[in-house]
Amino acid sequence: QVQLVESGGGLVQPGGSLRLSCVVSGSIPSIKTMGWYRQAPGNQRELVASITSGGSANYADSVKDRFTISRDNAKNTVSLQMNSLKPEDTAVYYCNLETWSRRMYWGQGTQVTVSS
Repeated sequence: QVQLVESGGGLVQPGGSLRLSCVVSGSIPSIKTMGWYRQAPGNQRELVASITSGGSANYADSVKDRFTISRDNAKNTVSLQMNSLKPEDTAVYYCNLETWSRRMYWGQGTQVTVSS
């Protein structure tokens, strides 16, 4: 069984920074892509950023130049550095991985609140 455990969420003022981390454990499959999604109340879950096994990153337009995704293949971890946070970044953030067989796994989510 595969487990994804996120950490690092919390409350931050606008303009501040947070770093989210996700550790994958268990019967770890061959991972193709790791990433972060978020879901705000009343909204659909959306992709924030993803990164391939080769290190190629993809970002939502709304977070480009503010967020940076990184991945440690040896430690099966993925992180999201979030800078210049805005109130509209408030959401539950979910760690995700996709295997080469196109199976998806999700973490339990971590709350990020940006408010003064």
